[in-house]
Amino acid sequence: MATTDQIAVITGAGSGIGRASALALIEAGFIAVLAGRRREQLEETAALAKPQRALVVPTDVTDPGQVAALFDTVAQTYGRIDLLFNNAGTSTRGIPFEDLTYEQWSNVVAVNLTGSFLCAQHAFRMMKTQDPRGGRIINNGSVSAHVPRRHSAPYAATKHALTGLTRSLSLDGRAYDIACGQIDIGNAATSRNEDTARGRLQASGRVEGEPRIDVAHVARAVVYMATLPLDANVQFMTVMATKMPYIGRG
Repeated sequence: MATTDQIAVITGAGSGIGRASALALIEAGFIAVLAGRRREQLEETAALAKPQRALVVPTDVTDPGQVAALFDTVAQTYGRIDLLFNNAGTSTRGIPFEDLTYEQWSNVVAVNLTGSFLCAQHAFRMMKTQDPRGGRIINNGSVSAHVPRRHSAPYAATKHALTGLTRSLSLDGRAYDIACGQIDIGNAATSRNEDTARGRLQASGRVEGEPRIDVAHVARAVVYMATLPLDANVQFMTVMATKMPYIGRG
């Protein structure tokens, strides 16, 4: 079924940055397709949205079959996609490099990098062939795409790699009116990083609490990027707590 609404797919939409961004995009006029592993959390996000403006599609982005089913659902339900926010992510959270297991490394790569690739590839194919052609992909990087924390090799490595994916999509999408940008976020106040406020290991070896920002500020930035016309693009944006230890992190 074709629609004149702008259609956004948000991964990791059940909580935190994904939920806040989905709700903000809906307020900005999008219909949001909510993807994530936990149906209950996705339903909670949908319940906070305007009626008929959210569609829940439980999806594990590490599973190629589930990702294909997600985008088949989008195509069959709405006939197009205007925005993909590649937001799903995970980390190993403070495990020393020498103690990492292969399984821990592989899981972070599968979610953060391969999952983003799978979703972007399906979105790219739809955007390339739909009428009107084109769309936008926003990848959730991190300040760790530039400067790592201690004991974060899998996360930092995948976020650095995501920057390469962003640049490649920007180049490959030019001919098809597909814009791609990356938002690099530092210390958004979500349930996933409550330990940041209590204390995180610093480059100096000390454990110190860090300032955080309301996740609503991140969502506003995502909406800004998403609502630009396709002949304009935010290639990279950093949104962070002003006083967090990022500049001069160590």
